[in-house]
Amino acid sequence: MRARIFKPARNAMTSGMAKTRKWVLEYGQASSREVDPLMGWTSSSDTQTQVRLRFDSKEEAVEYAQSHGIDAQVIEPKTRKPNLRAGGYGENFATNRRGPWTH
Repeated sequence: MRARIFKPARNAMTSGMAKTRKWVLEYGQASSREVDPLMGWTSSSDTQTQVRLRFDSKEEAVEYAQSHGIDAQVIEPKTRKPNLRAGGYGENFATNRRGPWTH
């Protein structure tokens, strides 16, 4: 059974970092999906793809995979670039700006 261990990236629609601190073990797809002829829904007999296990550290996830005989691939997270400006968008409207704000 193939699985991957990764640290999820933050949601692109928000600036928050929720659900990105823990490592996730996610199983790969073992069987192909099929289209139901009556309803048109896609389904699969593989229920392991629905399982996502969360761990506090990468070592815990790797240890779990090894102890349960799971062939897991570890995907290292990409580092985030540091902020270009310390103040961000709010600095545009600060009263102590370095220069005048014009269009």
